[in-house]
Amino acid sequence: MRAGRDDGSTVVEVTVFVPVLLMFLLLVVGMGRLASTRADVDGAARDAARAASFQRDADVALQAAQGAATAALSDRGVLCQNLDVRFDAAHTDFTAGGSVAVDVNCTVRLDEAMVVGFPGTKTLTGRAVAPIDVHRGGA
Repeated sequence: MRAGRDDGSTVVEVTVFVPVLLMFLLLVVGMGRLASTRADVDGAARDAARAASFQRDADVALQAAQGAATAALSDRGVLCQNLDVRFDAAHTDFTAGGSVAVDVNCTVRLDEAMVVGFPGTKTLTGRAVAPIDVHRGGA
């Protein structure tokens, strides 16, 4: 008969444990989604650097980089509240054999990037460097 006295404690343990487990699982899923979004921003930076590397001057290259980053993020379903695409001037040289360094900053809402219910925003940054073909012709 003693075993019958513990029946109520099992219900209490499950009632406490299940919500804690569900919150932990939601946090893990949210962190995974944030990591995936960060990888998408890195991919957009790579696409932007590659698009810029085909251009011959900084103004046209910046437009190409912005277009490539916007398209890449849109294709991946990433909604940026603020998207900033720029060159790293110290590491960009538009001559044959040079390279183009592009930084992409994307501010995302955490409730969209993670799981509904997370407040605030986070700025994710991606950086990529693409070489400029050494055999390309002159301007």
